[in-house]
Amino acid sequence: MLFNTFEFFIFFPVVTLLFYVLPHNVRWLLLLLASCYFYMAFIPAYILILWGTIVIDYFAGIYIEKSTGKKRRLLLVVSLISNIAVLFVFKYFNFFSENLTGLFSGFGITCNLPYLSILLPIGLSFHTFQAMSYTIEVYRGNQKPEKHFGIYALYVMFYPQLVAGPIERPQNILHQFHEKIKFNVSNLSSGLKLMAWGLFKKVVIADNLASYVNQIYSDPHHYSSLPLIMATLFFTIQIYCDFSGYSDIALGAARCMGFKLMENFNRPYSATSVSDFWKRWHISLSTWFRDYLYIPLGGNRVKIPLLYFNLFVVFLVSGFWHGANWTFIAWGALHGIYLVLAIVTGSLREAISDKLFRGPLRRLRTGVNVMTTFVLVSLAWVFFRAQTISDAFYIIKQSITGLPADLARVIINQNMERLNLVYLGMDKINFLILTVPVIMMEIIQYLQYKNGKRNILSAQPAPVRLFAYTALMLSILFFGKFGSQDFIYFQF
Repeated sequence: MLFNTFEFFIFFPVVTLLFYVLPHNVRWLLLLLASCYFYMAFIPAYILILWGTIVIDYFAGIYIEKSTGKKRRLLLVVSLISNIAVLFVFKYFNFFSENLTGLFSGFGITCNLPYLSILLPIGLSFHTFQAMSYTIEVYRGNQKPEKHFGIYALYVMFYPQLVAGPIERPQNILHQFHEKIKFNVSNLSSGLKLMAWGLFKKVVIADNLASYVNQIYSDPHHYSSLPLIMATLFFTIQIYCDFSGYSDIALGAARCMGFKLMENFNRPYSATSVSDFWKRWHISLSTWFRDYLYIPLGGNRVKIPLLYFNLFVVFLVSGFWHGANWTFIAWGALHGIYLVLAIVTGSLREAISDKLFRGPLRRLRTGVNVMTTFVLVSLAWVFFRAQTISDAFYIIKQSITGLPADLARVIINQNMERLNLVYLGMDKINFLILTVPVIMMEIIQYLQYKNGKRNILSAQPAPVRLFAYTALMLSILFFGKFGSQDFIYFQF
């Protein structure tokens, strides 16, 4: 079930109302059944896969605590392998099959490996990683195994964050399912506002931008520099609004029932470095890789060459986590290269900045860092969005080499060609529908940041709040595209 559909607008209030009407001791059952229904709205049979891993991990957690030595470690390995095996079969088997077949063919060896005609279970990587974090934390002694099977199943399947996160740790969410939650008007109000804000980002900004991005990226060789640059810029905004919009709706839906999920985004495009970007973007995933891959590899406690290797491997795996395609691997590798180069050139860049940004120019330093980081991240998004590696390289090359000619055409021509380049082939109204909401979002997010992340409207008079929330809802109703676009991260 999608958050941006009519079905969810019925599902959400019914489940929330029943949650408060029913006694505490059966609420877990309501949420578990609702989560099963939510997941089965996609491909019903795949619920069996999810339940299979739930059963394995539930018993693994219990017996890990009871066991010692090699047996304890073996139970963890069995649990992890069972989760990774499901992920491999559904998400990565065909990728390896195709590439191994191609590799053998290059050596003149005929090797027709099988191809599985199966669909990827929605959100498989998310709930797999969440389940893995549970058994790892139990193994490390940071989390007591959950004895209530239904509560553990709910930990994996809680519908707000089931298919696209945030990837919760058991320490944060498991205990909340045991606590008796009383109805709170403040939670309901703030949750609904957060859901509305997330829906605005998704259906008004992301889905409108998607129409243009899809057109350009589906056949980039037919477009010149400016449209390619704008499509890349639009995708940079689209993927943020799409994914953070989902997270806002998930956090808001959970908050309406009194549950607190972890924050997944913190103004990532205001980052002053790529390292800072990854502290702000998809926080639940970046911290997962930090805690369960980077630190076990030695983290930053190793010698410099191994540190570079660790960073690169983590982001290479992160790219592969996103999808079984060389474009995602290239995206992850590029971020790994960014971080390694940042360390290598750190002293030199610091010295250059100290010389360039002196006195009154010092205030420009942060702005330059933000813009540089934004450009680097946007460049990496080209590989993430492009259909092939060759398409990605063409887009980057054409965006750079064709820019002078496109700018000249804009300056010289006074006719329709100029309008097509400036307004991307759209009329001014449609162009404004694409751009004005983005500007509004950035202003609101900046004001929230200046106000300490608090709701900037909460301190305003009632008429101002009423006008603002009415304008938000009307913009969603009139300019939103409902049910036309899946959430981007559902495919992962």
